[in-house]
Amino acid sequence: MRRSFASAWLAAAMLTASFAGAHAQDRTRVGVLECRGGASIGFIVGSVTNLGCVLRADGMPEDRYIATIRKVGVDLGITEESALAWAVYAPVAHLGPGDLSGNYAGAQGSASVGVGLGGNVLVGGSANSIALQPLSVQGQVGINVAAGLESLELRPGR
Repeated sequence: MRRSFASAWLAAAMLTASFAGAHAQDRTRVGVLECRGGASIGFIVGSVTNLGCVLRADGMPEDRYIATIRKVGVDLGITEESALAWAVYAPVAHLGPGDLSGNYAGAQGSASVGVGLGGNVLVGGSANSIALQPLSVQGQVGINVAAGLESLELRPGR
């Protein structure tokens, strides 16, 4: 069983890496989206996590979002908290307030025993023109293993 989890996580990581290179080539890095959230419980075939996010871009005020992450695939365990950061790539050099709002999808993989790591690449937003690539790996605290597909819904926040 451990071997299947490791294989699933490795497959998701490789898919994430190949997906990342293909979708950032014609885009400009506009900033960093940082998200933090509380507890999440994996339900074997998926999970739902809510996060608070902020887009930080040079010369622009912080742009806040509320995020809902849905995972489909292997997802077992409980995490107490998560922190994620993505580099944001768009077809334009500057985004206005709320421009990241929309739905994103991609591959993901993570594992935790105590403190753990993960990563994901997502594409979406306006006409699927925005790419979110892992700036660093996801950090989480708990016991969890997950690999599969992920969707992210971003809504304007306060």
